[in-house]
Amino acid sequence: MIEAKGVSKFFPVTNEKGLAEGLTAVLNVSLTIPDGRIVSLLGPSGCGKSTFLEILAGLQAPTDGTIHIDGRLVLEPLPATRKEQIAYRRRYRFISPLANGVFRDHPKHDIAMIFQDDAVVPWMTAIANVLFALKLRGFDPFDKLRDRRGLLNRLLSQSKHTRRELTEKALVYLGKVGLAQAANKYPGQLSGGMRQRLALARALSVEPKIILMDEPFAAVDALTREKLQDELLRLLSDTAVAGNAITIVLVTHDVSEAVYLSDEVLVFSPSPGTIRNRIPVDIRRPRARTDPGILAIQERILGMFQYDINQEAEYQI
Repeated sequence: MIEAKGVSKFFPVTNEKGLAEGLTAVLNVSLTIPDGRIVSLLGPSGCGKSTFLEILAGLQAPTDGTIHIDGRLVLEPLPATRKEQIAYRRRYRFISPLANGVFRDHPKHDIAMIFQDDAVVPWMTAIANVLFALKLRGFDPFDKLRDRRGLLNRLLSQSKHTRRELTEKALVYLGKVGLAQAANKYPGQLSGGMRQRLALARALSVEPKIILMDEPFAAVDALTREKLQDELLRLLSDTAVAGNAITIVLVTHDVSEAVYLSDEVLVFSPSPGTIRNRIPVDIRRPRARTDPGILAIQERILGMFQYDINQEAEYQI
């Protein structure tokens, strides 16, 4: 379960006169996401959705508030005052480089992230991309416990039998996204939709509990986008049947995508980003895109956005 409590993010910036100012990207966001749910973060550009997603992933520390996953803290807020800085140094003064080396390759939380630009390694084949993700996670098909010898030693010490198991696992996940025949192709030889499917296969292969997605289908055409959405739902259904329910948090600008995919849509207000509405989508799957219930929810959300646009226009006049 994901729990956010009073999360805010403030960025110091400099204006055109060279004077220090500040930008609050996210303001006092609190939410709870149960396991196995698909939740979309929807809102206008610049409202802090991606910033909040990166805070969930631990890629950014919040200025205020906390994120807990399964009861464990992701990142604590960075110290803002001198008193907090002294307390922060005192708390971590005994953490040595050796200790960091022991624990840095051990993910605290079972999270995979898919970015808008697919972020696949261009000089690796499709199967090598998936294998790379498995090896980074220290995946061992015979023992889920991760050793503490470090990434390089772990890669060098893989037995041939283990490598064969990893290769078979990589091929299974490439097959799930329809890329089994493209396993030995490089990303430059794949279409945009195929690269996004490769990113999805790489994320699923490490068998995470949570997948964070930052507009993963924005760069593909409408038809491919719908196919990828259906592919994602099918894969999630398969994992749920196997007893490995995955939680999805999706950032998107597409209202129809958010409603079609999600169990709940969180509508962010214009900057600074706060949750203005939480809209449940209580429609059983498989869903039809033309379902009257789906269309009604879309109209409701579009009405909120139109209200914001009108209010902004009146304010500017």
